Parts: sequence; structure tokens; C-alpha cells
Amino acid sequence: MERLDTVLVLDFGGQYCHLIGRRIRDLGVYSEIAPPDLSPSELAALGKRLDVRGLVLSGGPSSVHDPASPRCDPAILDSGLPVLGICYGHQLIAQMAGGDVRRGAAKEYGATRATVKRPAGVLSGLERSQKVWMSHADTVFAMPAGWEVLASTAHTPVAAFREPRRGLYGLQWHPEVAHTRNGQRMLSNFVFRVCRARRGWNMGRFIEETVRRTRKEAGGDRCIIGLSGGVDSSTAALLASRAIGRRLVAVYVDHGFMREGESGFIARTFGRFPMELRCVDARERFMGRLRGVSDPERKRRIIGEEFIRVFEEEASRVGARHLIQGTIYPDRIESGFRKHSDKIKSHHNVAGIPADVRFDSIIEPLRDLYKDEVRRVGARLGLPRRLVWRQPFPGPGLSVRVMGELAEEKVEIERRADWIVTSELERARLDRRPWQYFAVLTDTRSVGVKGDSRAYGYVVAVRAVESREAMTASFFKIPYDVLERISTRITNEIPQVNRVVYDITHKPPATIEWE
Repeated sequence: MERLDTVLVLDFGGQYCHLIGRRIRDLGVYSEIAPPDLSPSELAALGKRLDVRGLVLSGGPSSVHDPASPRCDPAILDSGLPVLGICYGHQLIAQMAGGDVRRGAAKEYGATRATVKRPAGVLSGLERSQKVWMSHADTVFAMPAGWEVLASTAHTPVAAFREPRRGLYGLQWHPEVAHTRNGQRMLSNFVFRVCRARRGWNMGRFIEETVRRTRKEAGGDRCIIGLSGGVDSSTAALLASRAIGRRLVAVYVDHGFMREGESGFIARTFGRFPMELRCVDARERFMGRLRGVSDPERKRRIIGEEFIRVFEEEASRVGARHLIQGTIYPDRIESGFRKHSDKIKSHHNVAGIPADVRFDSIIEPLRDLYKDEVRRVGARLGLPRRLVWRQPFPGPGLSVRVMGELAEEKVEIERRADWIVTSELERARLDRRPWQYFAVLTDTRSVGVKGDSRAYGYVVAVRAVESREAMTASFFKIPYDVLERISTRITNEIPQVNRVVYDITHKPPATIEWE
């Protein structure tokens, strides 16, 4: 295969690191994630298969003043390749250049107004006032001679800079998130104007390469895939089926925390797919281990381990040696799988996997894709539209939408409330607009009145968000008349509930799910 023009992203542990790579790939240019301490010799070795045109230093949770914080090789800045530092990367370049980097008097989080002083390089063509997304405590106050200040904010004197001779740039804000209004244009300026990269990456290439890699990893063996009915596992199943054909066995596990009517839907839909389908009823098994468990991380670990044990048993029955999973990148990043990243929450198919797995390997064909990319791949593979646009559902299912200790009654209350939210949004023809919507059974009870009598019941929270890739999200503004119908139905049809509230929190600071 010909060498693709590539922009490497050096990973300093930021939650949006892979999102930078995603945005670059959206421009039609290939991008890979590399370790932060990439050496010049390692960079040269990459040149045998990639035409590296530039480097991006990602953000991260560390402070440049912490001796243990991740660093890059100073020689990288003199490699002859353009470099863009984002957030932590911006501060790191400034510090390495001898700039003044200190803890700011005021931290900047969320939407901020930046003033463009010089619309050059990555800021070419931008107007003077820009809405950008900030998340930092350290601040660059000054740069040495020869460096140009391109932008500032009310609290950050050097919010963007460049050193034009070597093509070094820094942005304190995050151009990769949708909240930075012209962020994609800034990245486009860097990729095309500064790096002079050429387009060559698309989903067709991804499918071709992934099928080849999956076939190689599976060898001539049989494989099983955990099939949940969501777009991730469904797309992974079609990719794997294309790679290894009838050697693929799809296993659907009903752990008792699925959506209303889910098992029947799975059997009807996937029974027609070109693969063997096995449906396993493990409801008593999972509840037996989870009854009384309240800690959400423990719920995920138990579910992750039990899933693996069921898959191992089914693999033994069919003679499969490898497990294929529909893990996508947000699952891995939120589980804190990288050296310098923080764990936000474990995912059952990442941090919940036990150490003693009895498979030769675990294959994850979608491990570096975001949800919208997965949908594009699924559509390209011929996945039915209803599945392509099916809303996300967590692997642990309703167990992480029941706050506090798990019990059969609470799960049934949650299942019914969740179904009411879904049916009312479908009735209002709003189901395609939010990224995700669901009910949460909180662990709070409140006083109410039903039938002129005092009622003391559960509080249900309704959550709906808009998002592009699930790394950031805004709460969706469900019309009041729809919210009223949802509230009325939940409190009338579920006797144990007497209050409904609506979650209007963005991500960040919240996550999409409550646990």
C-alpha cells in the first residue's frame, strides 16, 4: 500500500487526544496516535510506512511544572516537521522554548472569547473575536524573542503563538471539540496550509485495512463475537463476517438489564445475518452476582467478568479460540487505559475484563473509531438503517441506570420508565434528534400525593443529549409538552415513582450516563 500523508498526534493523556486524530481524518488525511516521548529515530522508522507531514502535541491532565509529567523529546521540535501544541502541548512548547508559563490567577473552563491579534498560520482567515473551548489551569504569559503572539483571552495573554521559521504553533484552547466554533478550520489550516498534507484517507480504506488485519489476527480459527444489538457490535460483526465468513459465531447474552423487548428484537433481526447466532439467557446468573451491589465501578467489573465467562463457555462449545468485541474509542479513553490519562469510569468491555481470559486473543476492529465513524462504516457495509441509527446503550445495560443497590424490583421500575421515555420521544418524532435519551432511577425518594394520600416514592431523572462523538455533549431541549407526557405517564403507570426531574447538564462537567 502506498504511503499515506499523515499527521501524528503525540498522546499526553488528554481525554480528547483521539478526537484530534478523528478531526484530522475527517479532513481526509490519515492520522495516528503516537507516544509522547517519540524519539527522532522512531519518527524516522515510521517514515517507512507513513509520509509524516506534521505533529500535534495533545492536551493532558498534568502540569508542565510537575517533574513526573510527560515530556516530548526536544529534538522533535527541530525535526523539520511543523508542530501544533494544544492545551498542555501549547504550554509544553512554550516552556521548552523558554517562555513564561505559570499557574494562572483564574482558571478557564468552558466557552471563552479569544481575541485574534494576528490571523496567520493556523488562524488564517479568522475574524478578530472567536468562541473557543478552554480547560486549563497553567497559563502562558509571555514568549521569548522570535515568537509571535497570535491570540489572547481576558485571562491568558498568550492563548495562541507561532514560531514561523520552524512552523511551531500553540493553541491554549481545544480546536478539536465542537464547542470551538471554527476549530475544524484551525485544524484544516494546520494540516493543509502549514503541513501541506494531501488527502488520501476514507472509510473505504479503513474497512479494507481492518478486514485484512482481522483476518490475520484470527488466522484460520473460529471466533465468537459478543453481540448486543447496538451499532458498535453489529458493525464489528459485519466486519468480522467479511473477514472470516462462517467461522464467526455471534453470541447474544441476556443479562437481565436489557431494554424492553430487546431479546425478541435481537432474535428476529440477527437471525437473518450471515453468521451463526446463539442467544444465552443468563439473567439469574448476573443478578445473583449483582444483587445488593451499589458501587458503579464494581457493577461494571462484575458484569465485565461475567460476560467473559459466558463467552468462554460458548467458545468452548463451538471450538472458538478468539473473542471479537465492538469496543470503540470512547470506551477505552474513559476507562483510563493510557499511561497519562485519568479514569473517568470503567467500561465493562475494557476495565471489566478479568486478567485470566481463556482466549488466544481479543480482537477489537473498531477500537480507534468514534460512534459517528462506526455508523458510517456500518452504513457502508449494508447494516440496516434502523441499526445504524439505533441509539447507544451501555453494555452493563440498565444496571448502571439504577442508582444504589441493585434489586429485581428497581430494575423493572427503571426498564418501564426507560421505555416510556423512548416511546414518547418516538411518538413526538424526536427520537432521531438527540444522540441519546433514557431514564435514570435515582436512589432518592421524595414525598408526594397520590389519591389524596401521602406517597413516598422514587425520583426518576430523564436525560437526553446532543453529541457528535460522545466525548462532549449538550443537553437536548425536549419540548415541555413532551416532558409533561413523560412525567405524567411515569408517575401514573409506575406506582413506586412520584417525582420526575430533567437533567440539564452538559458533558463536561457531567458524563452522558449517570454511573
